[in-house]
Amino acid sequence: MISKKVLKTIWEYLALTVASFIFAISWECFMIPNGMSAGGIMGLCTVIQYATGGFIQAQYSYIAINVILILVAVLAMGIGFGFKTLYCIALSSLAMEIVSGMTFLHCIPGEFFYVRETLLIPVIAGVLEALGIGLVIRHGGSTGGTDIIALMINKYWPVSLSTAFFVLDFAVVSLLLLLPDKVFADACYGLVEIVTFMLIIDIVVSGKRSSYQLLVFSDKYEAIADHIVCKMERGVTVLKAQGWYTKKDKNVLVILISQKEFPGLSRIIKEIDPKAFMSVSPTHNVYGEGFEEIKTGIHKKKKKDAAD
Repeated sequence: MISKKVLKTIWEYLALTVASFIFAISWECFMIPNGMSAGGIMGLCTVIQYATGGFIQAQYSYIAINVILILVAVLAMGIGFGFKTLYCIALSSLAMEIVSGMTFLHCIPGEFFYVRETLLIPVIAGVLEALGIGLVIRHGGSTGGTDIIALMINKYWPVSLSTAFFVLDFAVVSLLLLLPDKVFADACYGLVEIVTFMLIIDIVVSGKRSSYQLLVFSDKYEAIADHIVCKMERGVTVLKAQGWYTKKDKNVLVILISQKEFPGLSRIIKEIDPKAFMSVSPTHNVYGEGFEEIKTGIHKKKKKDAAD
């Protein structure tokens, strides 16, 4: 038992290490060498670097700003979260220092990773940043900055990480327009990075937790329902309905199922009743047993704990 716990801890910190370097690469190899910025505290730090002519490097202001946020994270998320966050912030800053000196990895003219299409640079950076931060969050940590705030919002309120990140990051990227040598196009590149990041982050963090709601119309509904309950160990609800054309009573199955279970269930339904009619709707938030925990807010949560 102890060895498994140790191996799990080692694996988590190995993943955090790799993720922190991916995060650093997205900024030091793609965004900063091309004078671009985006959202988050790292985006704010790049604005500071550009505004001071490089006197205050992004990795140093990044550490300073995150000291306060670490204290907030420890209070809100627990000491374990705070330690992993401290580890990731320190390692990300070290990684940025290392990667910034490895010019052969930079997306600049003359180097292998140079991209001629400027618009692709923030897209690549957005994917890498989402991958890095997403892996960090999946393993219980944070690279600091607005992702601490976004993660706390996501923990206590039913707001997706992508939405929380977008609102916070949009406010930060707007600051780029205050610099005299930046134009509207520079802000647009930042928005491209933010949108790319927003589209990817939920996939990385949630993985296959996206769900489907199925409405199944079949005369063999009992066999289908028994398979779902007995073989898949999922719940199913039977609704009484009436076909208005035939005026006959029917039974409709309502099923909530994860994305990865959907192909298998579809195959089974077709085998049981090839004539079954099925309506499928994607659902992004499903709360309850077998899915995600219901999030009702800090105050309500405290009241519930007090009542217990």
